[in-house]
Amino acid sequence: MTDPELRAQSFDIAWKYLDRSGLLTGEHEDSARFILNRIDRLMLRGERRRLLLSNAAIDAYLLRPTLVPMAT
Repeated sequence: MTDPELRAQSFDIAWKYLDRSGLLTGEHEDSARFILNRIDRLMLRGERRRLLLSNAAIDAYLLRPTLVPMAT
């Protein structure tokens, strides 16, 4: 499997899980960028296990700080 295929499959697993469980919040483009960034960072360190990549992205997404709009 090529790196682009691995990246796409890992993203797809993470995205579908978060979407189906109702855990995706905010703008989908921002969420996708966050998930892909986490997968990319792990792949740069040599990780090639698809489920580990997707699960790590899910965990990071769930633990990310969310921006709360300031009351004016």
